[in-house]
Amino acid sequence: MPSRSIVVVSGGLSQPSSTRLLADRLTEATVQDLTRRGIDTVVEVVELRGLAHDVVDMTLTGYARPDLAAALSALAGADGVIAVSPVYAASYAGLFKSFVDVLDPEALSGTPVLLGATGGTARHSLALEHALRPLFAYLHADVVPTSVFAATDDWADAGGEQVKPLPERVRRAAAELAQRVAAREPVAKGGLYDAVPSFEDLLGDA
Repeated sequence: MPSRSIVVVSGGLSQPSSTRLLADRLTEATVQDLTRRGIDTVVEVVELRGLAHDVVDMTLTGYARPDLAAALSALAGADGVIAVSPVYAASYAGLFKSFVDVLDPEALSGTPVLLGATGGTARHSLALEHALRPLFAYLHADVVPTSVFAATDDWADAGGEQVKPLPERVRRAAAELAQRVAAREPVAKGGLYDAVPSFEDLLGDA
């Protein structure tokens, strides 16, 4: 069975996180779709909350510590990416943007990407189109047409009252990502990023 890699970027700042919950739902649906296509999937999750200090350090120094370097390399070698951010002040979270800022500009070029976002109210859903989609278009990613926003009410069982229930949107977006991932040749894994020793390591006993 051929194999593809999916890297999931979760920008949630709390634990537990509705952002991670949405990322997990999107991942599960994508893996299921790829399995039906006869494709095995290797999933790697990048939790930005645990990389916050490393992201700031790289922003200031240009050097990636080992955990961040591993995350960046995984993204550069991914066959598909699921990226989910909470919405703050009508846009993506600051940590999410800072992580994107330290990516190599070509790291996601041509890579199929599924975008998701979470927020307290559906009024924030347009952040996907006016903030997240242009950001990944700038990176030349192949962003799938359907993006998924989950408001607080989407996690409740609203039955038929919802026009497009969250599970339906998740399945549709996941199918679009799976189709693009399956249609591409597997990405050659490489070392675009290498971990750089910290200044303390470089100074040693000096």
